[in-house]
Amino acid sequence: QVQLVESGGGLVQPGGSLTLSCTASGSNFRFYDMGWYRQAPGKQRDLVATITSARSTNYADSVKGRFTISRDNTKNTVYLQMNSLKPEDTAVYYCNQNRGGYVYWGQGTQVTVSS
Repeated sequence: QVQLVESGGGLVQPGGSLTLSCTASGSNFRFYDMGWYRQAPGKQRDLVATITSARSTNYADSVKGRFTISRDNTKNTVYLQMNSLKPEDTAVYYCNQNRGGYVYWGQGTQVTVSS
């Protein structure tokens, strides 16, 4: 059973920065695509960013130029660097791992952007 553990969430002022981390259990981390999603209260869970095993990245339009996804295969960890945060970025952020159609999710970490 794969376990994904997110960390790094918290309260930040508009314009601030946060870095989220997600560490995965299990082997062969480097072979799997990873992603970050977010869910605001009363809304569906939406894609934020993804990174493939080949390190190709994809971003939602709303975060392009502000967020950066990266991975460290030696640490089984994927990161989400978030800059210029806005109140509308407030949500629970989840990471996932796609193992050829089997998708595993973490428990989520809360990010609140407020003055």
